[in-house]
Amino acid sequence: MPYSHPENIEWVKEVLLKLNPKTITDVGPGAGKYGSLIKEVLPESHTTCVEIWAPYVERFNLGEIYDSVVISDARIYQNWNCDLVILGDVLEHMSEEEALSLWHKISQIAKYALIAIPIIHYPQGASEGNPFEAHVDDHWTHERVIAAFPQITEQQVFGITGSYLANFSPNVIAQ
Repeated sequence: MPYSHPENIEWVKEVLLKLNPKTITDVGPGAGKYGSLIKEVLPESHTTCVEIWAPYVERFNLGEIYDSVVISDARIYQNWNCDLVILGDVLEHMSEEEALSLWHKISQIAKYALIAIPIIHYPQGASEGNPFEAHVDDHWTHERVIAAFPQITEQQVFGITGSYLANFSPNVIAQ
């Protein structure tokens, strides 16, 4: 489904306001939940989305939500030079090995990353003709996320999802 569970939205808003990132890349925006939130709370920031499923760009008017729209598979995308990368309900759509590889690439360049991921058994197949909506790894737990993704400095666990903030820059101190 191109929609994310809304239970973490207030926590994400607090993180955005605290970090005040000037450049943000949203991976797998789907309907644009995080892009819309960013425009609401940080209208001066520059937003890019990386969407693998081209039909979503027109369907959800992603060009009106984001400053830049890139149609690409995040696993091969290279331009992670930004203040914050949002991985909102996207890592479960790839194998753990692929998720860790992507995390490593992002951690070498970006300052921060925010993960939102189902932390309960949450199977999902292709949806609305989009094969990339299938959950490849639907057994994430809070403990597994913490163990798999280093540099997480803040977290909030909700009923279905966990939200995690990682700080990749030793010179950047979370406020």
